[in-house]
Parts: sequence; structure tokens; C-alpha cells
Amino acid sequence: MPAQARFRATVLTLCSALLATAATALPARAETASWEVSAHNGPTAVVGLDPDDGRPTLAVRRDGRTVIEPSPVGLVTENVDLSGGLSLTGRSDRTITERYEAATGKSRIRNVKMAESRFSFRGTGGARLDLVVRAAADGVAYRYVLPDTGTTGDVLREASAFTLPTGSDAVIGPYRPDNELRFTRYGAAAAPTGSYMMQALFRTAGGYALVAESDLTGSYAGARLTHDAGSSTYRVALWNDEPVEVSGGALTTPWRAIVTGDLATVTESTFTDDLAPASRIRDTSWVRPGPALWTWLAGGKEAGVSLEAQKKYVDYAAERGWPYEVVDAGWYFLPDQWDVIDPDWQRTSWIPELVRYAADRGVGIHVWLHYTLLTDPVEREKWLSTLEKWGVKGVKIDFMDSESQARMRWYDEVLQSTADHHLLVNFHGSTIPKGMQRTWPHVLTFEGVGGEEKRTNTAEHLAALPFTRNVIGSMDFTPGAFHRPYRPNVGSDAGELGLSVLYESGIQNLAGTPESYDARPEARRYLEQIPAAWEETRLLTGDPGVSAVLARRAADGRWFIGGTFAGAAHTVDVPMRLGAGRWLVETVTDGPSGLVREPHVVSGGDTLSVPVVTDGGFAAIACRWYAGRTACDD
Repeated sequence: MPAQARFRATVLTLCSALLATAATALPARAETASWEVSAHNGPTAVVGLDPDDGRPTLAVRRDGRTVIEPSPVGLVTENVDLSGGLSLTGRSDRTITERYEAATGKSRIRNVKMAESRFSFRGTGGARLDLVVRAAADGVAYRYVLPDTGTTGDVLREASAFTLPTGSDAVIGPYRPDNELRFTRYGAAAAPTGSYMMQALFRTAGGYALVAESDLTGSYAGARLTHDAGSSTYRVALWNDEPVEVSGGALTTPWRAIVTGDLATVTESTFTDDLAPASRIRDTSWVRPGPALWTWLAGGKEAGVSLEAQKKYVDYAAERGWPYEVVDAGWYFLPDQWDVIDPDWQRTSWIPELVRYAADRGVGIHVWLHYTLLTDPVEREKWLSTLEKWGVKGVKIDFMDSESQARMRWYDEVLQSTADHHLLVNFHGSTIPKGMQRTWPHVLTFEGVGGEEKRTNTAEHLAALPFTRNVIGSMDFTPGAFHRPYRPNVGSDAGELGLSVLYESGIQNLAGTPESYDARPEARRYLEQIPAAWEETRLLTGDPGVSAVLARRAADGRWFIGGTFAGAAHTVDVPMRLGAGRWLVETVTDGPSGLVREPHVVSGGDTLSVPVVTDGGFAAIACRWYAGRTACDD
């Protein structure tokens, strides 16, 4: 070999040896540290911390499968980025065991057991961030605590996000401040770029996951999800991307919740209520849910300004045994000017006479208010104290249309004021429950839904609501409007009837006209039996956006069943998950000449075949069967 060639070979050999030595000397990349928080027979939250950039993540697994991939967590404030550069300084654990009674919702008695871990992190300049994680049989949740906001300043944004496993599906609705847009089914990654409501349902390889929020107050702002088409990640964004103001001391954010399990577990869950603070009302004896005759879709503006019309509605509610009648917009306006408040309304209003008339017939009156009447503390006290003095039972407050921090502070004030004046509450044009009904049980329901008033709903939307919006709290869809030509189940009176049970609301505002009920005696008979509240809820069968059948148990032991279906007419097989023994099940279905009631005797666990028409549904009542029993209202 020539000398020059030998020299090149020697150099290459030496370089290779040096590179090998250098590679051996480099330390291997440290693996991400991780810690688990788990509940018995439930999901496991996995908190991770990247050793290179100090970025924390949170994943959710169930039965060895991934529900949520490792997803970013953390906060960014005006003074420090607490989404990276963090180190763990400590962990503490505890078990939370509670039992409480709910005035409204899917079940009356709630038993709660959660594992909680608090992870303390230190960031740049010594700033601190605590990540509090809870795990229960039906969900995982986390929130942030800034122990000293004096050093961090206002919150600019969250790093919080949810990354779905590849191949996941989504049932989601575009975000609007009143939360009233439709739910649609997509591939999770294929959903269009945009903002979506926080109540988003995903089907993953590890089970269903409903993303939600709980314990939102005026110390923070409401959130929405944002998504880029093609991505499996849904990020949490704050109201209008505005900073959250903090005033020193500690800040605790709302919970970011993932309700997870099989479809029945998610649908029947009370997890978002369980995360919320206990009731702030000591004596709740005056909090009485129940059905109401709602006059807006039945009578429109004319009914809102007419004492005589309202008396007729009261009479009809009394005949049906419904405990409430709701007077909507118009009652405090000048008679000939529909948008001008009568300055002498306290003296001239006919509401006191209506309240007395209704009380004599066992009916309570609720009245509509525009939220702007309650923004000034002095005016708020005038309105609410007057209504209490008159004997009004509740208020329907409308058009908040914001989840800003300022508006959430307004909610805090109004919740306390209405409780002080013993006024039940129905929020319209509003946020969604987010645990509020546990803390303030006099809140019977919220709108926050594309309900019966809408003219653009679809059968798919009706079949998505039991698995999305209605999972997290009472929902004022206002069913029963048989006279409405715009409802997606217009060809199925049985489907419309079933919505009165399928959708839970502490005050079920029935939106039909008396004439429409009288023309459907089977529907009227069914609605007369609707109880004030539910002891238990069970999903019998369903496919989000396609079908839903729920059974709800009344205090007398009867089960009320409602079902809705999107698509062609067919016969559905419904599992009777009602308990052992023999049951009489009275179904109400669509027949060629109107509604048909038919009795069936089945055993618990059997399957009942029920015919449904196109985009239709059904209603049913189940009671214990004994020889000779032919009806559940015997």
C-alpha cells in the first residue's frame, strides 16, 4: 500500500475510534419521569415530566388501553411560563369520600370516592405551580393552583390540551357563547379547524371520553376547545383569549375533566357534579323541581302580556298536576311598547294577581327576566325582593351570552342573591352547568343547548344530546312542542313525547299548546305522570348521534323510558335493564292514526322490540307486574 494510502487509512481508523469513544461517553437521554393516580375499577391518570425541557403532561389509561395520549398541561402567566422548565418538588396524596343528595339530575343520592394527588412544581425564578389530579371510577380531572399569584401575575393562557389516540371519533359542536349550536359526528382528526364546546365526546380505543369543565366561578373564565383539521389534539382556550385577572394570594382554576368508561358509564356519570363544592344553601326545603307549562312557544308575545291568557295556562297546568307555569317575556313592558320597561312596574304589574290565582290551584309561577335588570346591585335587589314578596317561585334569566370572567362574577352574585330570596333559577342564553347545580341546588336547569326553539336541529343532534350536553347537568330543551313544524322528529309524536324523559331538566318546561296535548290524549296521559325528580338513570341502548334510549326511575319505583333515533324506520331491540322480576311495560309508539299505547309483560334483562318511524322514537313506562295489572297508573 502506498504511504499516502496508509496515512489515510490510519486517520480514518483513528477518527472512527474517537467517534466510538465519544458516543460511548455521551449519557443516554433520560426517560420521561411519570407518576400514576388511579381509582379502584377506574381509569389511571399518568403525570409525566420531560427531563430535557421540564414540560409536564397528563395521559389517561383504562384497562391497559389509552384514552388520552400524553397531553400538555400547565399555565402561562404574564410573568412566567409554567408550562415548561419545571421540576417536581413534592407530591401529596389523599382519598376523598363524600355522600350528598341532589335536588335535580340523573340520581338523587350521590356517593363519591376519589383518589387525589397534588404535584408541586417549581419553575423559572422560583415560581410555583401545583397540579391537582383526581381519579374516580368514572373519570379523571385536573386543575391548577398558583400558590402565590403576586409573583406570577395574570394568567394569559393554558397549555392544557387533549390528544386523542389515532382513529378516535368525535361528537362535537361548534362553540358559541350561548352553547346552542348542533352536535355532529366526525373522525376526531378530521373535524374542521375551529372552536368547539367544552362538552366534547370522543370514542377511543380505551373507551369513551367526555371532556368537560367543573367548578367554574368568577375567579376564572369559561373555556372552549380549539382544533386544527388533521390533528388529533384539542386545545383549551380561554374566553376570547383574554387574560384572567388575579388579585394576589392563591388562584385555583376550574377542573378539566375527562368522564371516561363504556358508554353507559359516561352517560350515567355525575362526575362533574362530584368535583364541584358542596351546597352553599343550608336549608333546601324550598327547592322543589317539577314539570311546568311554558307559554312562549304555546302563546308567544301575546301570552306574555295577557293576564287572562296566563290564567288559562294556569288552569291547564293545574288540571294536569304540573306544579309550575312560566310567564315569559312581556310581563313588565309597557302594554303598547314591547321593548320598554314600565317604570311603574312594581305597582301596575298583574303578576301578584296571577300568583294568587295560581296558588289557589296549587301552581307556582316563574317569570322571565333579562339579565341586564340584575347587573346593578341596587336594581337587582329591587327586582328579586319584589318577586319574593309577590310569592313568585322562580326566575328564568336570559341573554347572558358570555363566559367571560366578568360575566362569571355576575353569576356568583346572582346565585347568592336568588338563593337569599328563595327564588328557583333557570338560566337561558347561558353557560352550561359545570357543577353549579351541586353548589347552588336552587338552579333547576340551564339552556346552553340547541333546543326546541331552533328551526335547524337534526335527528342526529337529538340523538347526541344524551351523551354530550345532558351528561353534565340539567338541560332546558323544552320538549313537547307537538305543534311545531320545525322539529326534526315532526313525523313522530312518540319521539317528541320520549324527549320529556330522555332529556333531564330540574324544571321540564313543556312547550306545547293545550290544544296539541288535548289532540293527543296518550301524550297528555303520559305527561301527567312525569315525576318531579329522578332517583336513578340507566342507559338501555344507544349510539351517539344515531340513537339513545334512557330509563329513569321515579321515587315510586316506576321506570320512565324515552328513546330517539336518526334514520329510516325500523324495529329496535331494547334491553330491559330494570332489575330482576316481571315488569309491565307500556309503550307509546306512532301508529297510522296517532299515538298507540300497548302493554307488554317482560322479565328484567329481556329484550323488548319496539317499532320506530323515520327519525322517530318512543316513550314508555315500566312498573312491577302482577296478575291482572294492565296499566302502570292503576
